[in-house]
Amino acid sequence: MLKALVIDDELFAREELIELLEQTQQIEVIDQAANAIQGLQKINTLKPDVVFLDIHMPQVSGIELLSMLDPDTMPLVVFITAYDQYALQAFEDNAFDYLLKPVDPQRLEKTVCRLIKRFKKEQFSNDLSAITPATLEQVPCIGHNRIMLVPVEDIEVAYSDISGVNIQTREHTTSSQLTLKVLEEKTSLMRCHRQYLVSPKAIREIKLLDQGLAEIITIGGHQAPVSRRYLKVLKEKLGFS
Repeated sequence: MLKALVIDDELFAREELIELLEQTQQIEVIDQAANAIQGLQKINTLKPDVVFLDIHMPQVSGIELLSMLDPDTMPLVVFITAYDQYALQAFEDNAFDYLLKPVDPQRLEKTVCRLIKRFKKEQFSNDLSAITPATLEQVPCIGHNRIMLVPVEDIEVAYSDISGVNIQTREHTTSSQLTLKVLEEKTSLMRCHRQYLVSPKAIREIKLLDQGLAEIITIGGHQAPVSRRYLKVLKEKLGFS
């Protein structure tokens, strides 16, 4: 059973969502918070698996709270909002899913099923990482009812989205149950964004953008964003000042 934290400034909305979550019998609500600051403290203390987070709150919004979390250790986040125009920004800011108020029980059930599926994948990935060698020469990938072993030297980009971890070679894209963290630690792939790894040998050019951002274009023509956090490190590893 997954452990959840509900953060919403509206008491009625919190209580209604908690009741719906308990009815799924798949989620244990371990606590609740009435604002983002209180929620941040509880996230750091309780370490929930998933946070159901209201977007529109006074002083600090749900989106602002999300930006305060460590991307390497943060729980999955499901935004709760009455304003569907926030949906695109929610996904851009690495939310797992979003639900519109009032929360529809059937839509919530779909979200919970996807959460359970994601955690089963992560558990399997952790089991795999425990038995894999210190370095990987091939990455197990799944596609078309078969398991493929993709040589690390063929990988241009690896990235995560709501479906999991995707492995991109020059010609194909497949999925892997290894995490980006395992791939970063056990292959030559370099971190360029919290959701992207890139092969240094596959970089054709780096486009410098506004606000300290950049974009990598690979030999195969694939694109990978470079965040401010990783641009300096990437330049140093590639020998640029």
